[in-house]
Amino acid sequence: SFGGEYLQTFKPYGERGRIPVAQFTGEAGYNLHILSDYSMTFHLYGGISALAGYETVNWGKKTLSDGSTLHDGDNFIYGGALNLQAEFYLSDKIALTANVKGRFTFGSDVQIYHTTYGVGIKFIIE
Repeated sequence: SFGGEYLQTFKPYGERGRIPVAQFTGEAGYNLHILSDYSMTFHLYGGISALAGYETVNWGKKTLSDGSTLHDGDNFIYGGALNLQAEFYLSDKIALTANVKGRFTFGSDVQIYHTTYGVGIKFIIE
């Protein structure tokens, strides 16, 4: 598997402030089929992948709105991810999907581990 990902989180600052942290990453990996039901309408996959990209803290601005200086900066990041994905086929061309991913990003000034999750609909076009 391969793809690109944009992840934005907000770190709390002060009583009401938030500092945006954004990651732009490319990812390549391998997914292994773990389980299916007899009718082949449900599939469970587990995988591992490598990732690399760029992280920006407060969109590169070092001074915050209250005049404080931010010491965390923008960095190139690298790491890996472990994921678990489930697919439930409604028909031959449509499936509901759900996934959870644990991402380890080294080189970051902010956070090394992120957990992401998602749900979606897959349309198969031939």
